[in-house]
Amino acid sequence: MANFYSPIGKNLNRVSRKVRFLFFILLSLSLWPDAAAANWSPLIERLVADGFDEPGIRYLFSRSEVGFDPGAMSSKLEALIKTKSKKPGEATAYQSKAVYKGPLKEEMISQARSYLQENRDLLESISSQYCVPKEIIVSILLVETRLGESLGGKGAFNSLASMAMCADLETIRPYLPKNLITSKNEEYARAVCQQKAEWAYSELKALILYAHYSGFDPLSLPGSIYGAIGLCQFMPTNALTYGVDADNDGRIDLFVKTDALYSIANYLKEHGWGCQMDRASQHKAVYAYNRSDIYANTILAVAEKLKAKPKKK
Repeated sequence: MANFYSPIGKNLNRVSRKVRFLFFILLSLSLWPDAAAANWSPLIERLVADGFDEPGIRYLFSRSEVGFDPGAMSSKLEALIKTKSKKPGEATAYQSKAVYKGPLKEEMISQARSYLQENRDLLESISSQYCVPKEIIVSILLVETRLGESLGGKGAFNSLASMAMCADLETIRPYLPKNLITSKNEEYARAVCQQKAEWAYSELKALILYAHYSGFDPLSLPGSIYGAIGLCQFMPTNALTYGVDADNDGRIDLFVKTDALYSIANYLKEHGWGCQMDRASQHKAVYAYNRSDIYANTILAVAEKLKAKPKKK
C-alpha cells in the first residue's frame, strides 16, 4: 500500500503504506489486554503488513467489544453447501419468479407509501439527478431495513473480522451441523472458507477506512450478519466506492437518510440504471445491488405497487 488510502468514492487500490489511525490518544500499550489471547494475532499482523497503524490496530482488537462470532461463516457455508446439493436448475427455476411475501403485505406497502409522501421532495430531487424512480429507492429501503428501522443485530466489525479468521475449515467446523461436511463436499467447503475469508478481509479493511473517514468508532457500527451497514445496507467497499455526501457535511454517513438515499441511486446508476429501461434491464441493475433473483423480483414488485393508486377502503 502507498502512503494513504484514496478518498471515499475513489478506487480502493490507490492506497499507501502508512495508514494512521489515532483511535485514542495517550493510551499506553501496557494498559491493553493481550490481543493474541483472543487469537486475533494473525489478522492483526496481516492488517499491519497491509499498512494499518500497528498500535491503533492492536488497541482496536484489544477492546472488550471485540469477540469471535462464528455465525456469519457457518451460516454462509451451510447455505452454499445446501444450494450446491440441489438438483441442477431447481433453485433457478424457483427464483426466476419468486418474491419475498413480507414486503408486499398491504401494511408494509402502506408504510412505504407514507414514507414516499413524507420525503417526496428529497426523492424527486434524487430521481431527477440519477433517473432512478423514487418508488425503486423506497422499495430498496423497505426491503433492506424496513425504511430505516432495522439496521441489523450484529456488530459489523465482529462479523467481518470473524469471517476473515475462518480461512481454514477446521476453525469453523465445530460450529457446523454434525453431518454437513462429508467426503463429497469437504474440498468444496474448504474452498468456500478460503474465498469468503478473503472477501471478509477486504470488507474489514474497508470498514475500518470508512469509519476513519466518516468519524465513526468502527466497533459502534451495527450491521447485518455479513457486515452490511447503514440504512441502505451497503457493504463497506461499496460505502467507500458509491457512498454520497449528499448533505455536504464533509462525511458520508449511511445512517443518515439523505446520504443513504442518494447512495442507493448512485449505486444503481453506476450499475446500469438509465433514464429509459425495460423491465429486464431494471432487474439486472437491481440484481447488482443484491445478487438474488428473488430480491430483484421483490424490489420491482413493491415499486409497482407504490406507483399504483391505493385501493379505496
